[in-house]
Amino acid sequence: MPEKKQSEPTSRTERREIQKEQQNQEKTKSQASKETDKVKKQDKEKKPERYRRRVFPIWLRIIVVLVICALALVGGVMIGYGVIGDGNPTDALKLDTWQHIIDIVTKTE
Repeated sequence: MPEKKQSEPTSRTERREIQKEQQNQEKTKSQASKETDKVKKQDKEKKPERYRRRVFPIWLRIIVVLVICALALVGGVMIGYGVIGDGNPTDALKLDTWQHIIDIVTKTE
């Protein structure tokens, strides 16, 4: 015959007692969490709100991002024209080169 484990309740009353103990433990946990929430709220109320001054303002961030984008564009044009296109990289920055490219693209017959 299979042996019964001692940790498993065998009767209804034992199971009910275990359920009641578990419910009591859950209640005490929820009461403790409520008390800690009250303490946290009181701590928050005591602290005055401070104005946050940014070291790196948003308008300056935008300008920096735009400058980085412009540098990436210029670098990409120089690499594309100089390395991939087998031309002189500084020629990519000349107005005559761009005028020639525009003439080729908008060529009308």
